[in-house]
Amino acid sequence: MVFEGRRASHDGFSLNIVEGRRASPASIEVLTNFISNTCVVAREQEVNHEGWTCKATRDVSTPEGDFPVDHEEEDKHEVKTKGLKEIFTSLLLIEEQEKSEKFEWDKAQEEDKMMLEANHKKKTKAMLDYRSECQEYSDVIDESTRVRKRKSRAATNAAVASAVVVADLENNINQKTNPTAGAPAGPQRRLWVKSRSKDWWDKCNSPEFPEEEFRKAFRMGKDTFELICNELTSVVAKENTMLRDAVPVRQRVAVCIWRLATGEPLRLVSRRFGLGISTCHKLVLEVCSAIKTVLMPKYLQWPDDESIRTIKNEFSSISGIPNVVGSMYTTHIPIIAPKISVAAYFNKRHTERNQKTSYSITVQGVVDPRGIFTDVCIGWPGSMPDDQVLEKSALHQRANGGLLKDVWIVGSCGYPLMDWVLVPYTQPHLTWTQHAFNEKIGEIQRVAKDAFGRLKGRWSCLQKRTEVKLQDLPVVLGACCVLHNICEMRNEEVDPELMLELHDDEMVPEIGLRSSIAMKARDSIAHNLLHHNHAGTSFLS
Repeated sequence: MVFEGRRASHDGFSLNIVEGRRASPASIEVLTNFISNTCVVAREQEVNHEGWTCKATRDVSTPEGDFPVDHEEEDKHEVKTKGLKEIFTSLLLIEEQEKSEKFEWDKAQEEDKMMLEANHKKKTKAMLDYRSECQEYSDVIDESTRVRKRKSRAATNAAVASAVVVADLENNINQKTNPTAGAPAGPQRRLWVKSRSKDWWDKCNSPEFPEEEFRKAFRMGKDTFELICNELTSVVAKENTMLRDAVPVRQRVAVCIWRLATGEPLRLVSRRFGLGISTCHKLVLEVCSAIKTVLMPKYLQWPDDESIRTIKNEFSSISGIPNVVGSMYTTHIPIIAPKISVAAYFNKRHTERNQKTSYSITVQGVVDPRGIFTDVCIGWPGSMPDDQVLEKSALHQRANGGLLKDVWIVGSCGYPLMDWVLVPYTQPHLTWTQHAFNEKIGEIQRVAKDAFGRLKGRWSCLQKRTEVKLQDLPVVLGACCVLHNICEMRNEEVDPELMLELHDDEMVPEIGLRSSIAMKARDSIAHNLLHHNHAGTSFLS
């Protein structure tokens, strides 16, 4: 008997197992009888039983029935039957061996997986423990550093105090021994202060400094600068101490205004004014906060009834549109990527246009015909469209309270049409009447856009990413708006070279029409403009 895979041969006969899953002893018996009959009856036969498909072939050329049945043939038949039983027994053993090997393989794989997971958990726990130990060690080092610094400062202060006491004693002794001598010069107070040059500021602060140079440095004349200093003296003035003299009010205000005007980094501000970098940063925030507290209620406020009538008349003379009390615009101020809510401050439109990742906050402002801010909303993330910024503003809340009844604030196509917000037509295929209306409303909108251009041109810190923290930025931006109003009220001219062309992409809101009454009122205004010869004709060219 010869057995190879699923094929076996014996004494001129071959057995080919075409398909099979599992053979039982009964299957072996049936197949054995099948092969025996094949030997006698036919050259080739096929049988199916319990999942096995077998084909037996006789390798002799004698026709069927040519073999006489005798005892010799029966002996051969028994031998063949025994060989077939051996074949199927071998098949069963091979199948069981394969199952056993597969089981062992699966078991080994499962053990390897469990071992890998256990090692991973062990390493993770070890890493977490190590990180915790490093954090504790770092905290200990920080605490020891703070203690060492406190002790060092205490020792320095003690040395300075002892020096002052010694100087006082020497002066008293000298005064007793020589009563006619002049008054003592006083103790040395700057033993620990680094000496810095103040030549540039001393020149700017002198009366002989040219007006044009002063205006170029601080974006305003000397008289306006003096006005601001006088207004802020009561808030920003500090007293001298035993250790050092306080920074004068004029120098404090000058540090803040020069920083806002130039946008230069604090290290350059420090060199200009002969002060420390941290001192300059502190002065900028203090003066901006004082401007917001003292000057904003006086120079940036919603107009009273008399002023509103004047504003309506001026806007009507510009465009022919009645009852307009303000022109509204929203711009973006670049910032450094914040540590939290990064996606909220991501400015997708500026990033796509500049091919550089941009983050920003918004400044929404309403201006009068002279470009003076009457309302500002500062600090919302740059990813918000104009209509959402408007909904978050205090102006929107006041309008819902009835403050802006029967008046219009003109906005761009980025705002929705509301009972108090008048915007241009944005649908395609405009009529002549709608084109004429858009042209006239664009003249009002240009007032706000030009005001923001002068704001950013005058205060260059608004054009670049600043070192100010995000939570302090609204105070700085509010101070810029207040200083802009003071300069505009006092007719301070902006250098044409500093004027900035704004590129704030406007997105049409999803729901652009939010008031049917306002839609009818806008159509009526457009009709009156065209039929009363107030509309221009540039849209025809």
